[in-house]
Amino acid sequence: MQYRKFGKEGFDVSVLGFGCMRLPILDGDDSKIHEAEAISMLRKSIDLGVNYVDTAFFYHKGNSERFVSKALADGYREKVYLATKLPVWLTNSYEDFDKYLNQQLKNLDTDWIDCYLLHGLHKEVWEKIKNLEVLDFLDAAKKDGRIKYAGFSFHDEVDLFKEIADAYDWDFCQIQLNYTDTAYQAGIEGLGYANDKNIPVIIMEPLKGGRLTINPPDDIMTLWAQSEVQRTPAEWALRWVCNQPEVTLVLSGMSTMEQVEENIKIVEDAYPNTLTEADLKIIDAVKEKYQQMIKVNCTGCEYCMPCPVGVNIPRNFTLYNDVFMYNLIDPSIQTYNNWLKENERASACAACGKCMEVCPQNIDIIEHLKDVHKTLSKK
Repeated sequence: MQYRKFGKEGFDVSVLGFGCMRLPILDGDDSKIHEAEAISMLRKSIDLGVNYVDTAFFYHKGNSERFVSKALADGYREKVYLATKLPVWLTNSYEDFDKYLNQQLKNLDTDWIDCYLLHGLHKEVWEKIKNLEVLDFLDAAKKDGRIKYAGFSFHDEVDLFKEIADAYDWDFCQIQLNYTDTAYQAGIEGLGYANDKNIPVIIMEPLKGGRLTINPPDDIMTLWAQSEVQRTPAEWALRWVCNQPEVTLVLSGMSTMEQVEENIKIVEDAYPNTLTEADLKIIDAVKEKYQQMIKVNCTGCEYCMPCPVGVNIPRNFTLYNDVFMYNLIDPSIQTYNNWLKENERASACAACGKCMEVCPQNIDIIEHLKDVHKTLSKK
């Protein structure tokens, strides 16, 4: 296993962390973790050198933390740095911060959490919890020993990322990054900014939730095949993230033992700056091809939101693009019909045009929503 220094704290973490959001499940129900299989996977990863385990209050519909407590029994808790996240969107008072942290300690059957994150920060929730004095809470929780290191995970624009990074003496942070999303959310710019402030950066979604590895389009596989060094799509994606010297650790939400073994093998020698010029050219070509497959050039900025009738415009366009970019045909159709509320679907568009008045990309939203519904609606 390859290890990297955890910033100013100076301890070593495995470059691969085990994310407990996509554990194997039973009966297709995300709340029913296949505990025997998942425990075997997690302990095998620790036996092979992984020493960072990441979960959150709501993963697996609230059951992930309790599962982790079972998996880390029999001496495994002492072998890892344990991370979980405060569900900040559920908090409405300072007392709520304490309430959820204490509940999480109980869920995890531990006296302390090594790495505690403010979960999924974006502008609205950041302003709310900042006014509730969440930063004072972090100081207090560190002082009384319930948490050792304070961080945040992030889902918004890079300017807000910089504001949050400047607001506190953070021990670490967590951002989304992969070779197709270098300018998305915090992106490469945010990675560099945090590094300049000596804030360790943990990467989530290095495989874009599996989109970069599950059934890639033929055009993408043709490009990968042109490389003299043959690698799986997962290996290309993980090696690209590990190639960034500013990255401290890469989280992977593994759901099979095969993925555990493959990912650990990949990162063993995926050191910073080891991809060749030829490797990087191939990756750039793949990224460009993915961009060419985009049907709607929506950046998810949400200037179009809220829609007067409730249509979730960015979500509709994401599902639509996923069909053509990642071959996610059935999952996109199922999500559109079964998970989006009727008024959130493209079919609910009233063609008022208010979204088009504010779209910075000048997208013909009304016409594209018609295409979305035609593609994703049940036949």
